[in-house]
Amino acid sequence: MNHPPANARKKRILVADDDPGMRLALAIRLRANNYEVTCAGDGMSVVEEARKHTPDLILLDLGMPGGDGFTVMNMLQEDEPEASIPVIVLSGRNRATHSSQVREAGAALFLQKPADTEQLLAAIERVLRNAPPPPAPVKKTDHLMV
Repeated sequence: MNHPPANARKKRILVADDDPGMRLALAIRLRANNYEVTCAGDGMSVVEEARKHTPDLILLDLGMPGGDGFTVMNMLQEDEPEASIPVIVLSGRNRATHSSQVREAGAALFLQKPADTEQLLAAIERVLRNAPPPPAPVKKTDHLMV
C-alpha cells in the first residue's frame, strides 16, 4: 500500500456512521494509515462537519438518524465545495439492490460491510487519486473600479 510521505499533508476523511464502535474501528484503521479523521454519527452532523472541515473524502453509512446517507449526499450536492467531496458508501445494506441507487446519488463507490482493511484502504486510495483537488480558498480582496 502506498502511503503519503510523513511530511505531506494528511488526507482528511470524514467517517459517518451511527454505530460508535464502527466509527472508532474505522478511525483507528485510518489513523494507523496516516489519514486525519473526523467523525459524525447522524446525517445532520455529517453535513455540518463537511461544511466546517471540507474533508478529502467521506465514508458514509446509509442508515443513520437525522438524515440517511441518500439525504446527506443530496444536501452535499447543493453546495460547493461540498459537492466535489468524493463519497464512498460503506453500508450493511445489500449491494445488489442499492449499488445503482448509490451511484445515482453521487457516490464514487459502494462497499458492503464488513469491508476488510486492505479492501477499504485500496478503495480510499483509488477514489482519492481520481478526485479533483480541493478548491482553493476564496480570497476576499478589494477591487478598484476604474
